[in-house]
Amino acid sequence: MLMREELEKREQEQLSPFATKASETRGRQLEEAPCDFRTCFQRDRDRIIHSKAFRRLMHKTQVFLAPEGDHYRTRLTHTLEVSQVARTIARTLNLNEDLVEAIALGHDLGHTPFGHNGEMVLDQIYPGGFRHNEQSLRVVDLLEDHKGRPGMNLTFEVRDGIVNHTGSLKPATPEGEVVKISDRIAYINHDIDDAIRSGVLTLADLPEQPIRMFGKEHGERISNMVQNVVENSDGKPHVAMDEEHMEQLTVLRSFMFRNVYKSSKVKKASDVKKTEFIISALYEYFASHPEELPKDMGHIIREEGPEAAAKDHVAGMTDRYAMRIYQENFFPEGLF
Repeated sequence: MLMREELEKREQEQLSPFATKASETRGRQLEEAPCDFRTCFQRDRDRIIHSKAFRRLMHKTQVFLAPEGDHYRTRLTHTLEVSQVARTIARTLNLNEDLVEAIALGHDLGHTPFGHNGEMVLDQIYPGGFRHNEQSLRVVDLLEDHKGRPGMNLTFEVRDGIVNHTGSLKPATPEGEVVKISDRIAYINHDIDDAIRSGVLTLADLPEQPIRMFGKEHGERISNMVQNVVENSDGKPHVAMDEEHMEQLTVLRSFMFRNVYKSSKVKKASDVKKTEFIISALYEYFASHPEELPKDMGHIIREEGPEAAAKDHVAGMTDRYAMRIYQENFFPEGLF
């Protein structure tokens, strides 16, 4: 049987000199005895997978609101696709695959119901704003629990990768950089796939230059993007696409924002208004009725106030739970 010390020794002997080794972690916020047979990053991965927040991702919108069909991505399938892309890159570059997997599986735990529409609403109405990457860190630090204490008590490296998977700040580890580029590779490609399946886009609609560079087929595009990341990062301390490929990936991303993410073909104006109204109404209700919040949020109410607890509670909801709670509180006997 392989024990933790042997796994850590293998990492030291076999991983790239640029890889983050579990035995060299910057540690946890609260010191705890190590596991006998798992490294610290494997342990973090397991805590994330077994969390309630991770399970809720299966019922949270990725792009399409209440899609009619079983094959559209949810926030959970997005997370799994990010993990797959990231693990492929990490394995090829001989980086720490366990750390990459933990970051990837935890990176979107703080996403709101109804996708980025929910995030936008909370950002507008909650004092101080709302960003899902910061909320993901908050989930693992405060909102989930471990052994009766708030937070999962994850390692610095996993927490850093989660909060810096998007935005302008760079992750502190190459594994965090792997997840950051993998997130973009995954969502752009699977959202193209879903948009074509739904009829919102056709292959002919996609911008010519990025498609010429990356390919026409879903798998071909992902493969070419991953290949460029690997070839451009091999033997280097940082992980990234080269400038030419990154420029075309950005062109593709901008196209998706114009034609999919903000398109009325994907999200009807009436549906967007409904989700915005639901999020706003639930936040206002729980902020003014903190006694209705879950009892395990008492420490948030005491330390940060009911507004913070209301924001945390609403952000953690699945799409269908948000709709059910809205109906129970505002239309308990139904509309008709």
